[in-house]
Amino acid sequence: MEIPTNESARYRSILLKALAAGSRVLKNKFLSVSVRYKGRVNLVTEADLLSQKAILSVIERLAPLHDYQAEEDAVRDTGSPFRWVIDPLDGTTNYAHGYPASCVSIALLFKDKPILAGIEDPFRGERFIAEKGKGSFLNGKKIMVSGVQSLRESLLITGFAYDRHRHSHFYVERLRKFLLASHDIRRSGSAALDLAWIACGRADGFWEFRLNPWDVSAGWLLVEEAGGRVTDFSGRRWQHPKAFGPQTLASNGRIHSEMLSFFKGLKFPKDIA
Repeated sequence: MEIPTNESARYRSILLKALAAGSRVLKNKFLSVSVRYKGRVNLVTEADLLSQKAILSVIERLAPLHDYQAEEDAVRDTGSPFRWVIDPLDGTTNYAHGYPASCVSIALLFKDKPILAGIEDPFRGERFIAEKGKGSFLNGKKIMVSGVQSLRESLLITGFAYDRHRHSHFYVERLRKFLLASHDIRRSGSAALDLAWIACGRADGFWEFRLNPWDVSAGWLLVEEAGGRVTDFSGRRWQHPKAFGPQTLASNGRIHSEMLSFFKGLKFPKDIA
């Protein structure tokens, strides 16, 4: 579904204001935040919480009838067909260490499908926007996925789930296989940025296990509107928000089948499958 013309400008305005509100927090709090652990390697910072508060303030004021889901335990579920899915700080570990590779990621879903998306990197001054049926853009300029035709020539990106201490061998084996088959591999620490960079052709393919809807909803639309493809590891397109992220394979479309072949017949640990 494309956004009705009479609503498109309004929803885009809300998105831009929300991205700007979150990004201001990330810039202002960089190198000066307190940190606590949600899990063994899963952090939350003061900036996560303040960014989320700033973003939700915009949405609650300008879209009071819309639902939302944000990473830091903020949910409004009234049954509205519109739902904002928000990661107020993607790349928290980077941010906590003073490593400037983080972003704000926001998507608007209609009946469980993304129709509007934005990812803002305040450290590079880059804002990625996508609207269903209208393409993907970086700072107002239309972007497309790369034209690389083979995995052998591809630059890939990946990340590692927070359960890496239990399943390091499983994750590293996928890494080893792709490393041998591709040109090279990068790891940024921000899945949302990874997807944005697939969309603008800086890399050709991305895979990661055990992501969440707020990590990937915006990036999914960016990649598809830029001509790429996003599926699970069996090649199925995501159908429901609960399926957004646990298995994420994104590419320029041209190398998608080759990447999928590396997951064919793969036996997952029970708590990953």
